[in-house]
Amino acid sequence: RMLSFLGRGKAGGSGDPAGVEAMETETSGSSNLAGAQSVAIKLAANLQGHTDRAWCVAWEPHGRFLATCSSDKTARLWAPSAAAGGAWVTVAELEGVHTRTVRHVSWSPCGRMLATCSFDASCAVWRERGGDWECAAVVEGHENEIKACAWSPSGTLLATCGRDKTVWIWEVQPGFDFECVAVLNGHTQDVKCVRWHPTEDVLVSTSYDDTIKVWEEDVNGDDWSCTLTLSEKENGHASTVWSAVFEPHGARRMATCSDDGKIVVWSATAGAPGLALHAECSFLSGHDRPVLSLSWGNRSGLIAAGGGDNSLRVFGSSTPDDDTDDEKKKPGGFREVGAVAKAHKDDVNCVAWHPTTPGVLASCADDGSVKIWNVVSEASTQRKRTEIPFGPGFEGVR
Repeated sequence: RMLSFLGRGKAGGSGDPAGVEAMETETSGSSNLAGAQSVAIKLAANLQGHTDRAWCVAWEPHGRFLATCSSDKTARLWAPSAAAGGAWVTVAELEGVHTRTVRHVSWSPCGRMLATCSFDASCAVWRERGGDWECAAVVEGHENEIKACAWSPSGTLLATCGRDKTVWIWEVQPGFDFECVAVLNGHTQDVKCVRWHPTEDVLVSTSYDDTIKVWEEDVNGDDWSCTLTLSEKENGHASTVWSAVFEPHGARRMATCSDDGKIVVWSATAGAPGLALHAECSFLSGHDRPVLSLSWGNRSGLIAAGGGDNSLRVFGSSTPDDDTDDEKKKPGGFREVGAVAKAHKDDVNCVAWHPTTPGVLASCADDGSVKIWNVVSEASTQRKRTEIPFGPGFEGVR
């Protein structure tokens, strides 16, 4: 069911660093990351504001804001502030709607709406109006905790998944009404992640039941069905699958990660009769505990991974003439190109590359911290000290 709700996001003071530790960064090597054999991962900023576990980081599609969420029942929007000398500040604190942990955040493709989902079994949709963020709608239907949410590439569908083993698909109606168009049953345990194909209305879900499922709308448009299930038998995972992410620019591949410590890269072909996924390669990630999150860089082509061992790792494609140490090479053309063993003091729950600026990476963890990293090629010989770069036209928060 859909509940109308009008709440407000509390704005952060643009002149107050809001607990953000600003750092100077070396960024000149970030533009030539593609093909880099080794990268340096350098802390650029440590964002302090959440008072409990931080679960998710998500960049606004144009890179204007970073959204985060936490067990403190809030979501926050962050950005560097010109008025604060380039320090990161809380632009808005989205509160007063969820009564339990906010587990996941997802931006609409246009960047004008943000979905937040919670252990209170609700998903809220926030919009910006006149510089303030307000809760325009709350959708409910899951029996208990919602674990993730995701907007379709068209922005007309919103998917949610949860502990009740189901995936719900909601259609946006005029006036910010949300109609449930499908409840997808098929997983036998918690559904941990939902991810839309970047260009098609095709949905991927991953679960505690160790499987990956693909869902597509029936030809007659009356319902949605599972068109593919991938398990260990299909060279998939042997334990909980935590995350799935598509390769940018063509979505020719998809990567998944798991409790089994592996990353599996799948070839992805969209078309009749539906999305086809075939295991292209799999490799041990180097994490000695579950791999909890993946992000595939839009500009760099690098895959970042966060794990339950507190570490952050980055992988790049190998080439036939790659002279990297054999221990770092992974079967199927991937190798570890950089890592931070103690990126956080606790489990790294989520990682996300900046959508337009190569080499800017965000992460968050059970210790409540949110960190911004600069990833630069160690082959770069020119270094300069500057503020964290953003895409063309970004002017910061004033």
